[in-house]
Amino acid sequence: MKRRVMAAFAMVGALGVSGSALAEQMSISPAAYLGGDIMFWDFDPAGRVSAESEALRLRAGMQFNDYVAIEGHLASGGSDEIAGVDIDLDYLVGIFAKGFLPVSREFRLYALLGASEVAFDNVRFDGDDSESGFSGGIGAEFDISRNLSFGADYIRYLDEDSFIFDGFSLGATYRF
Repeated sequence: MKRRVMAAFAMVGALGVSGSALAEQMSISPAAYLGGDIMFWDFDPAGRVSAESEALRLRAGMQFNDYVAIEGHLASGGSDEIAGVDIDLDYLVGIFAKGFLPVSREFRLYALLGASEVAFDNVRFDGDDSESGFSGGIGAEFDISRNLSFGADYIRYLDEDSFIFDGFSLGATYRF
């Protein structure tokens, strides 16, 4: 998974540095957006082999200016096996504050900080069906047109004593 993360960030970074022939864009004014991603997740229970799979992730948010947005995540899907037990991602929900660092008109780096809840089929968290906690991550996005961008991010959704749950995502965002 780490090789996929590094390769994708290198690709997105190369797009941002390459310079684009896009028409001049104005600064982003308050705008709602929707995004869809393929998320490569990793569930790593302490002291055991980890489970890895892919899921679909939907994002929705409101970008207030060039530097700040609020974003929600919803993901589901993917299955792997640990010691003969199927580990299926039932759902992931999260809410984040998103801070941007514009590198150029078309290319932005960003950081996410928020909270998430995750639930797996066949996994119990201290007797509960789900676990929640603080989340944080980094990413980059590149505008293809005024309303469409492609990006990648890495988010540590949960980091508990008994497990870690990470996701690396590649996807597209449409601004209204």
